[in-house]
Amino acid sequence: MTYELLKLAHIIGAVLIGGGLIGVWLSDLRSRQSRELVRFSESVRNIAVFYDGVVVPGAIVLLISGTWLIVEFYGGWNFISIPWLAGMVFLFVFEFIEGNTVTRIYFLRLRRLTQEALHVGEFTPELEKARAENIPAFTHFLDLPMLFLIITLGALKPDNWDVFVVGSLFAIALAVALTVFIPRLYPWTAKQ
Repeated sequence: MTYELLKLAHIIGAVLIGGGLIGVWLSDLRSRQSRELVRFSESVRNIAVFYDGVVVPGAIVLLISGTWLIVEFYGGWNFISIPWLAGMVFLFVFEFIEGNTVTRIYFLRLRRLTQEALHVGEFTPELEKARAENIPAFTHFLDLPMLFLIITLGALKPDNWDVFVVGSLFAIALAVALTVFIPRLYPWTAKQ
């Protein structure tokens, strides 16, 4: 019964993270479409709500349930010899660190700059510059493809590293394409 409960918790954590990241994705796209400061501000606020209210709790549930599953049912550190499980753990740790450093710091700064712009009453040059940064956009666009790869590894349970390598390359290529394409689709000029 313990295994089934931990598996259920793990699935719930994955659903929370997925739902939250989709919410962040849609809020980010909405912010890119908006040239009105108040609407832009609302989209930026929604990004924070989805990250803090849905993604982070999901990550905590995944961390606890996943660690417990590995310790109790996969031999602790022996998980390293299981390609699909080691790949899932590596990608989760990578995304956890990246999400709580580059992406989180960026969106906190974006929220602060948006609040400053609201006090001024117009988009500031600092806000426009921050919105045009490529590295945070790339890491943001990498989140969903990496989550899909983690889920793929858990569902298919490959006994070699091929799916991990090919999936990682595909996720990176997709994130690069989105980093290039999305800003062109919604050029960031906040002129009103």
